Amino acid sequence: MAKLYFYYSAMNAGKSTVLLQSSHNYQERGMQTLLLTPQVDQRAGVNTIASRIGLTAGARSFQPSDNLFSIVCAAHEQEPIACVLIDEAQFLNRPQVEQLSRVCDEIGIPVLCYGLRTDFQGNLFAGSAALLGWADNLIELKTICHCGRKATMNLRQGPDGKAIKEGEQVEIGGNERYIAMCRKHFTEAMA
Repeated sequence: MAKLYFYYSAMNAGKSTVLLQSSHNYQERGMQTLLLTPQVDQRAGVNTIASRIGLTAGARSFQPSDNLFSIVCAAHEQEPIACVLIDEAQFLNRPQVEQLSRVCDEIGIPVLCYGLRTDFQGNLFAGSAALLGWADNLIELKTICHCGRKATMNLRQGPDGKAIKEGEQVEIGGNERYIAMCRKHFTEAMA
């Protein structure tokens, strides 16, 4: 039985690296994968997934209005897909998570989603909330805070290095904008 997986973590845990390695493992065995990435995040370029350690791969970008079940079905008809991998899965919406569940249940293709659990205020992203509820398997990828403890929070910082406490939930950025922290240091920074 194919399953829906949600690999989640704070920033800088290597989610995209693990995704690209998983895809490589399938392809090395002659199996086709479908890589999907939200169009809202084009830091690596359009239709590209990239890790901080330099790995990249082509991907299909999707919008919030796209039906991911239909996209997977169309791709699977052209060439059998062994696995679907989603980068930045926090940007999915609930209907898309339900569509990905259908990919597993009706077509029998495993779906591996990689993303953040919470935003810079400690709130769940819509896609992450839906995945926490719908995924068959939840896997935490770990990274560390500057103190050495496990980082579970994402601190948004301004140019002065101080915590940003208010603003839009989605503001695309990397190491220049976000820092992974343990809850204790996140709470202190937000005080």
